[in-house]
Amino acid sequence: MGEKSKENKKNKKKKSGDSRGSEVTLSQLDVAEGTATPAKPAKSAMKNKEYEKEMRVLQGELVAMQEWVKATGTKVCIVFEGLDSAGKGGTIRRITERTSPRVFKHIALPTPTEREKSQMYIQRYIAHFPSAGEVAIFDRSWYNRAGVEPVMGYCTPEQTAKFLEQVPAVEKAMVDNGIILIKYWLNVSVDEQTRRLENRIEDPRKIWKLSPTDLKSYSRHYDYCRARDTMFATTDTDWAPWYVVDNDDKKRGRLNIISHLLSQIPYEPLPPQHVTMPRKPSSRGYVEPELRLQHIATPF
Repeated sequence: MGEKSKENKKNKKKKSGDSRGSEVTLSQLDVAEGTATPAKPAKSAMKNKEYEKEMRVLQGELVAMQEWVKATGTKVCIVFEGLDSAGKGGTIRRITERTSPRVFKHIALPTPTEREKSQMYIQRYIAHFPSAGEVAIFDRSWYNRAGVEPVMGYCTPEQTAKFLEQVPAVEKAMVDNGIILIKYWLNVSVDEQTRRLENRIEDPRKIWKLSPTDLKSYSRHYDYCRARDTMFATTDTDWAPWYVVDNDDKKRGRLNIISHLLSQIPYEPLPPQHVTMPRKPSSRGYVEPELRLQHIATPF
């Protein structure tokens, strides 16, 4: 074979390529032409050290926000909704971990009493709306009527439809009365939900999180998705929009939620207080008496 024949073979190989190379080229062309979306590279797991470092900064900002809320009499209402094991409780714990329970109030209402069942549906939630200088955090909320209740058969379709028709007006009244209302929906994939529920079964520290309803609702994952879609269609309003969080990665999800929450509150850090420690207390002749008191064991 002459040099020309060898060169023709090389050129032919370049043009055709193997099947895998051809697919990559076509995919790249689709992306360049805007007909396909490039796949996002998966983020590596965040290390605890980095996570806690970022969390420390954000929690400091939450305290600054808290002091501003108290000083200005601002009213903030935060709603956390989502599938079971989506990470609502863990996120709320990190928000309230370094803040005052007198300002940041974690509200997780139990099953309604017979008396409450006879009331207007949203009535028992209204009692927990924030007053001046308070942040009310709802771990599930009035939106039970749009999610868990219809999916699990605890209410009629007519009751859900009536709720969805009325709730935008209620939230408009909240906002018009000076409440900053922020609503989060936490998404979780089926695979990650499965892993978290299995972990609750196996971990004695988490078994309390697992209710019979959780296990029943797990098999109805896509029924919840349908109910959520209907809820979004009617209650995602200009005055009270929904913010969706993909929360398979709980560490990143918590940091992103707190960062977003801080961006929604127009707080300004108050001037720093100059605090001076007083002198160390003097015993002034005090001597501890010899009393026969019971002391706890010290195994650690």
